[in-house]
Amino acid sequence: MLRTIESLKGCTVAASDGEIGSIEEVYFDDEAWGIRYLVVKTGNWISERRVLISPYSVRHTDPGATSVHVDLTRQQVSDSPAIDTHKPVSRQHEAEYLRYYGYPNYWGGLGVWGMSSYPAFGPALLPDVSTDTREQLALYADKPPGDSHLRSTDAVDGYHIEASDGVFGHVSGFIFDDETWTMRYLVVDTRNWWPAAKEVLIATDWIFLIDWYETTVSTELTRDAIKDSPAYDSSVPVVRDYETELYAFYGKKGYWAEKSENVPASRPESPVHVPGP
Repeated sequence: MLRTIESLKGCTVAASDGEIGSIEEVYFDDEAWGIRYLVVKTGNWISERRVLISPYSVRHTDPGATSVHVDLTRQQVSDSPAIDTHKPVSRQHEAEYLRYYGYPNYWGGLGVWGMSSYPAFGPALLPDVSTDTREQLALYADKPPGDSHLRSTDAVDGYHIEASDGVFGHVSGFIFDDETWTMRYLVVDTRNWWPAAKEVLIATDWIFLIDWYETTVSTELTRDAIKDSPAYDSSVPVVRDYETELYAFYGKKGYWAEKSENVPASRPESPVHVPGP
């Protein structure tokens, strides 16, 4: 199901033995567009620290609820590696974090989540791949490659949209898939560039660059195309019929068609649910 990032903010994160804190922002990577961490502000029980919670740990939450349940204890979270949210999260810090919790590395693999399209791990939940491929992916275990490419949704909110023929609109929100924890769309507000203002969606598949110095998000779509695309109504959930109309308008193949062709043989039985908008 598709949800807004805004629907996560303020939600309580509940461990197996009590509350951890509330979600403040979300970190995603600008290459695979996977949501890597929830930034959680803890209560007084650990001095108002901010901790990272990976989708790997999310267990469940009831639809419409205001809490996200994780398969962790408060002690595990308290003892987790410290994070300074005022500084970029390095790949080395990520490697330390993942080792602490026993999670697999998501980088260097074949899917958004390393060897899977879902934030699940363990032999029963990983797709079948060749021995050679497993050996190649294992090389990344102790040698985290390159920059982490982690970005905060709070930081990208407000970035200008650079169309192929000029600036048109700015980022005003994010839509993600609560099953794969993948960012699917940026919400674009056009009111400062077009008198008949409206919000539209641009799929992350159609973005080729995020410039952190110029604070722009670049797409090969034209301004006229964006202007004439189906309007987005934030009060209505994004459903497949709307997505089909949007992709057909741009003459693009829907990500769900590709997804159905590549679903792993041992897909998680119960998709993760997060609160609705």
